[in-house]
Amino acid sequence: MTRGIFRYKKWIAAGALAACVAAAAPAAAATTPAVSCTSAKAGLADKLKRDITAAVANRSGTIAVGLYDRTTKTTCTLRSSTAYDSASVVKVTVLATLLWDAKKHNRYLTTTESNLAKAMITKSDNDATSKLWRQLGLTKIKGFLSAAGMTQTKPGANGYWGLTQITVTDEQKLLKLVTAKNTVLSDNSRAYILKLMGQVVSSQRWGTPYGRGSNIAWHVKNGWLQRSTHGWRVHSVGTFTGGGHDYMITVLTHGNSTMNYGVTTIQGVAKVVHRDLAAS
Repeated sequence: MTRGIFRYKKWIAAGALAACVAAAAPAAAATTPAVSCTSAKAGLADKLKRDITAAVANRSGTIAVGLYDRTTKTTCTLRSSTAYDSASVVKVTVLATLLWDAKKHNRYLTTTESNLAKAMITKSDNDATSKLWRQLGLTKIKGFLSAAGMTQTKPGANGYWGLTQITVTDEQKLLKLVTAKNTVLSDNSRAYILKLMGQVVSSQRWGTPYGRGSNIAWHVKNGWLQRSTHGWRVHSVGTFTGGGHDYMITVLTHGNSTMNYGVTTIQGVAKVVHRDLAAS
């Protein structure tokens, strides 16, 4: 079984309505959404806006982008509230929920939970994810989403966690929680999530880490899923530190003709972001 790619035949029927609804917003828009950037660093917002816009200009499909750099107080967004089928990107949320719930009950993860979590993040193991999803249940998952302020995220029904609806806004909220002290996730929990995201197998290190400098530490989780509507969903979320910066990038895409096409789109965005921040 290829890890990270869903092959459930029932998914088409189960998720078709959600996918169609998710795609309706950009299709109905009167104008193409524009990249929006703000920054405390003079000139950086304009440069990022120009370069991200150029990176997505000739790419087919629907692309959503989020960037936040704590150091320069820089934020960029494109289609920040457009919903996408999560595919395996939701696995970071599953792990965060597991750790959040364990903290509430003042306990450590069991050996089984630790093994499942490692396989889920580092190898994008679907079976491990399904076991943890069933163990947690929708009540705990929704509880974490509420605590995290991830109000735009809608868990997939009937065990179809890969059809969870996610947005750039909420993924960026999650990455901010993972990378800075907060009351939702303990410091140990945050360190554990980052540790596993930094141990992703080499074949899954594409996406947002692309084009970073050799001095930039990375943590990544990708997702990819082909369905009969909107082609391939290909997503990447990553956090990065080094070179005087502390930043996170989310790129969500669907309508890709192939998985590789989506990967190339994401990496085109990531490359200019890393370049522009390194030069700032």
